[in-house]
Amino acid sequence: MEHSFDLQGCLDAIYARYPEAPCQPVIGITGNYTEQACKLAEGYYKSVVAAGGVPVIIPPVSDPGVILNTLCRLDGLILSGGGDHNPLWVGEQPSPKLGDVCGERDLPELLITQLAYNRQLPILGICRGIQTLAVALGGHVAQDIGDIQEVKHSQSADRTTPTHTVTIEQDSTLYRLYQESSLPSSFEGTGGKLFVNSFHHQAVSDAGPKFRVVARAVDGIIEAIESAEHKSILGVQWHPECLADGLPLFRWLVGEARSFREAQRLHDRTLTLDTHCDTPMFFSEGIRFDHRDPKILVDLHKMTEGRQDATIMVAYLPQPKDGKTFGECVPFPVAGPKAYADLIFDKIQAIVAENASYIALAATPDDLWRHKHQGLKSIMLGIENGLALEGDLANIAHFAQRGVVYITLCHNGDNDLCDSARGSSTHGGVSPFGADAIREMNRLGILVDLSHASEKSFYDALDISRVPIVCSHSSARALCDHPRNLTDDQMRALAAKGGVAQITIYNGFLRTDGAATIHDVLAHLDHAIQVMGIDHVGLGTDFDGDGGVPGLADSSELINFTRQLLARRYSAADIQKIWGGNFLRVMKLAQQEIVK
Repeated sequence: MEHSFDLQGCLDAIYARYPEAPCQPVIGITGNYTEQACKLAEGYYKSVVAAGGVPVIIPPVSDPGVILNTLCRLDGLILSGGGDHNPLWVGEQPSPKLGDVCGERDLPELLITQLAYNRQLPILGICRGIQTLAVALGGHVAQDIGDIQEVKHSQSADRTTPTHTVTIEQDSTLYRLYQESSLPSSFEGTGGKLFVNSFHHQAVSDAGPKFRVVARAVDGIIEAIESAEHKSILGVQWHPECLADGLPLFRWLVGEARSFREAQRLHDRTLTLDTHCDTPMFFSEGIRFDHRDPKILVDLHKMTEGRQDATIMVAYLPQPKDGKTFGECVPFPVAGPKAYADLIFDKIQAIVAENASYIALAATPDDLWRHKHQGLKSIMLGIENGLALEGDLANIAHFAQRGVVYITLCHNGDNDLCDSARGSSTHGGVSPFGADAIREMNRLGILVDLSHASEKSFYDALDISRVPIVCSHSSARALCDHPRNLTDDQMRALAAKGGVAQITIYNGFLRTDGAATIHDVLAHLDHAIQVMGIDHVGLGTDFDGDGGVPGLADSSELINFTRQLLARRYSAADIQKIWGGNFLRVMKLAQQEIVK
């Protein structure tokens, strides 16, 4: 818009151009602090605007409520440049060569960095900002690089002038950004060398486990880092906001922020259900579900950060072997399997009662939706291993009254209901008692879960059950040849009977070799959809039961799953089915049987 002294004319032009407010991602930029003033060089906010974002300056305030409320309104974050970090934050005494530090900035920026990281916000660190990433997230910063540098890193030239080169790793996001930009074609031909304008006294000396180094100066000084955990985080030592070719980094951040914003809005109208977590396995360790407890992968804070609405929390019962009794296999003294399951459910109920303002127990799909509209998280109850029935059909009614929504017939070992995928073919499939138990579960509205079952048990249960069955946490054997995974034939048979398979994220069920990542999870999901169709899939993480991979490491990262689905062009309707809609359809069918 051209400058004008006609205020009304400017307003009319705005309304003519934007009948509705354009939905652009909001990018927070941490402000510098000097002379009792919050300041920001114009290059930062002008670059954000040029990249299609809306810039907002964040003052250096360490009040937790202010920081959390700020993050709730942001789609991306820029950590801006400035002076040195106080080494006391990482337990070091100041070097005589330490530059000026700013006590007003350090704590607010370290807090906002850690909290933004936990909430999966896209982050771009610039100059001091790359060092902030390292200090806040487990890396290390050298207080002075004067004795080790062979290139002059503290320049007197104007910041618009490139002063030295860095070499960028060719398998990095950073390389791809510059390769795809309008830079001269010589960029790739020179092995990823980029002319930059770094200004620093301190420098990242150890990126830490959360990052990988992706660019260095010719003297080996670290010049760029990016997430090693498949998160949208980049840090560069140079000032792209001052360079003519710096816009690719801001376009990257705004693009990632747009994806994050879209995922958040989709979660507002989607019920996100993880159908299998084993958090009760840690109850004996004195966990705090209302804290961000490092011992567990699912707690209130992580569910909030990942925008997760609900989880099915199971009472896991190990199958005794080697002559051991059940009591020797569990951490609490109990009379038997049924009493142990009841003890776990009592502890879950106590957690819910202690946090009633934030979470509630649910037993039906309607409960889940009502809790979501009330702003509450939900926990549903499941049993992993029908050993809990103790051979008595009457116990199915007992657990139905407790609100149990599914029973996994077996675990890693044959029991009195059926043979396990890791068992010895004791019954040749489902036992006579197991068949009766399936019919009784049908009658009482409890889902039959065939994760862990042998193939023969799977097909037997599929024939016996008059209600669709589920596999609460199983992946695709075609991609990872493990007996716990489902063959394509099993998937097709499951879909033909209206059931669902919930892809799990246990490394050993995703890859036969190497470390799995979020991309392997999506590969298994894509395969299941190709075989079964979109109406028969979902996600059962197995968090706290050894589930979790980079990119989907705990509940806080579940919004990354949605972002990946959006990137693969799944529609909102499809994503709602994957995120629990399919599973809840089967649960509703099972519970309708109660009244027949």
